[in-house]
Amino acid sequence: MMKTEKLNLMENWDKVFPKSDKVDHKKVTFVNHFGITLAADMYTPKNAEGKLPAIAVSGPFGACKEQSSGLYAQTMAERGFLTIAFDPSFTGESGGFPRAMHSPDIDVEDFQAAVDFLSVQDNVDPERIGIIGICGWGGMAINAAALDPRIKATMTSTMYDMSRVAREGYFGSTDNAEARDAQRAAWAAQRTEDYRSGTYKRAGGVVDPLPDDAPWFVKDYYDYYKTERGYHPRSGNSNDGWNITGTMSFLNQPLLDMACEIKNPVLLMT
Repeated sequence: MMKTEKLNLMENWDKVFPKSDKVDHKKVTFVNHFGITLAADMYTPKNAEGKLPAIAVSGPFGACKEQSSGLYAQTMAERGFLTIAFDPSFTGESGGFPRAMHSPDIDVEDFQAAVDFLSVQDNVDPERIGIIGICGWGGMAINAAALDPRIKATMTSTMYDMSRVAREGYFGSTDNAEARDAQRAAWAAQRTEDYRSGTYKRAGGVVDPLPDDAPWFVKDYYDYYKTERGYHPRSGNSNDGWNITGTMSFLNQPLLDMACEIKNPVLLMT
């Protein structure tokens, strides 16, 4: 048995959406190949029998499973799937240190670890496992699907590829070598400062207060993460965000390069 961390899991219902009377819910944990224990909510259709199709859900980037990924998972369980919504490594109730750190490689591994876990459940059909990646996690889902043929179907609900945004900015606003060099220099300086201080400076979550001239999509972020509708205390987007240097590796790790070799169905919703 793989060694697991002792996680502090909230047993009371603390989601930003109401609990469905059509599904059973429980907390579960599983371990990825980096030895990090992940926390998840499992949703199972009430009175389900036999081996069920299953779905692992995660995202958005910087959110927690008590927000939209949990709602997606619960809704799909209402439709007959066994589902889990998990917190990625270093975030939410999942393990990993330092907190609020990030690596595309580990994010993809988290999806694969979720498939590992689902594949050995007695009430899951291992030949009918899919994944859902929401918002910034859409790219991680597609990358996982390109790597792991056990993933029989993939759905993403996203407006961008996180690695491309890191390289080029929103709408290509920083798509030039000079801008990327400036970003590299800023991250490098922050790494030195973090090591000197012994702490990791946070980038901040969704901007607050909201500027009058904020783009429409930032207003949408704010309307969810910073209001009663979607705020959650364990969500980075609702609070202080990622470590500034946590997204540095996106610059050199394009997520979608091998998407053309995915053999199983993929649905992209944008």
